[in-house]
Amino acid sequence: MQLSLTIDGKKYVVDVEVIEGEEVRMPASFPQPVSTIQSRNPEPPPAARPQPAKPQADNLPDEKVCRSPIAGIVNRVNVQVGQKLQAHDLLVVLEAMKMETNITAHTAGTVKAIMATPGEAVKSGQALIEFE
Repeated sequence: MQLSLTIDGKKYVVDVEVIEGEEVRMPASFPQPVSTIQSRNPEPPPAARPQPAKPQADNLPDEKVCRSPIAGIVNRVNVQVGQKLQAHDLLVVLEAMKMETNITAHTAGTVKAIMATPGEAVKSGQALIEFE
């Protein structure tokens, strides 16, 4: 199969071999991986703690929800439930590609629910804050 790529305005044609349904094997010259780590007292995995259910705001109109404009990691949440807000107040700080993005309120209102926590990965369009 041939692929055509354009990089920096230059066009390249590349031949690619497609392998389907076959197991890929390493050549005999490659040594098999061997683990050298030994544990004297292996610890069992921590018990899964039930996580509190986060409010769902996917069905709410956009006027009642602040959504993430980008995919990233929640760095800070600057509001609390019940807090009264004015338009353009700072709600959340997201980090994406080592850049911080300030998410601000698009309207005045009161915070009804917070659906993001610091350290959480969020998708573009995901609800972060719900307003009353």
